[in-house]
Amino acid sequence: MAKPGYGKRSAPDQLPRTRADFALLPVRERYVAGFVDHLPEGAAMSVKQLAKQLPLYGQQAISSALTALSVAGHLRRVRCAVGAGDETRWVFRTFWSRTAHDNEWWNTYLTAEADSSAPDAPAPDTAPPPWVPDQEPPPPVPEEPGTEQGLEPVPVPYQRTPDQAPDTQPVPPAPASRPSEAGPSPAYLALARLGHKDHRLPLSADDCADLEPQAAEWLARGVSVDYLISALTAGLPAQVDTPLGFVRRRLTDKIPPRIPTTPSTASGTPAPLPRILMECTDCGRPGQPEALPDGLCRPCRTTHRPNADETYAPPAEAAEIKARMTDLRGLLKTV
Repeated sequence: MAKPGYGKRSAPDQLPRTRADFALLPVRERYVAGFVDHLPEGAAMSVKQLAKQLPLYGQQAISSALTALSVAGHLRRVRCAVGAGDETRWVFRTFWSRTAHDNEWWNTYLTAEADSSAPDAPAPDTAPPPWVPDQEPPPPVPEEPGTEQGLEPVPVPYQRTPDQAPDTQPVPPAPASRPSEAGPSPAYLALARLGHKDHRLPLSADDCADLEPQAAEWLARGVSVDYLISALTAGLPAQVDTPLGFVRRRLTDKIPPRIPTTPSTASGTPAPLPRILMECTDCGRPGQPEALPDGLCRPCRTTHRPNADETYAPPAEAAEIKARMTDLRGLLKTV
């Protein structure tokens, strides 16, 4: 089972179970669909967890099967932003339907789901996030001039004139406040964690510093550090030759949309309705439901269905192109 508020969610308008469910699907997809259909509400739906429960197939096969089930209209993966202000959290859910539905039905349902009240979100963790130091020492409280709590007395400057009367003795200058060394930013630490999350994306300190502004832009758009790491490590190829260039490209191509915020009024406005971003079932790219037909982004849709986005050439244009190529070949023969 996933954490409360996460995992599988059953969509409405499903027909009763029969022996003919998923009969038109291939064997692997039918096997995975039958297992997912019998999972309880809130069950973990990640590829890794499903692969642990299904011994016949590995993670790559499970990922391909879920992509096929998304194209067939049985599931959609979404990320819901719940909460408000600094307490906004992204809740990952997988909506499942035993009865296949088309893109229009899914778009209407997910739009209505976004407009409705959100289910109970998981309670905020009391422990600090993994990118924050476990303990942060409190700022020093000066006890008397020239000393700090827990520190040795600051030596008197050599320029001070000795042996003066108490009334004429100048007041010693206050110790200069030491600038607090700010730790690495959440964006930097998220990039540093990529190599621990997946060994194919090891980044050096210079690489993290170079990519930090792009990662910070993601966080400025309301996503969490876990969301950022998941988007950068989802659907990796078998081998990544240049991790720096690969991560830079993903930070550019997968950056989530900027969600406009409504200015608050003095009288106080109700909390904004939860937002839903559907994600590509194959690579995890976020987007609006209408921008991800079949639950796939355009690059993944082109990969799995090469003829889906091809532009049809009228017969007249095709004939002109063929005639032109014939003329060019004739000219080459005469040269």
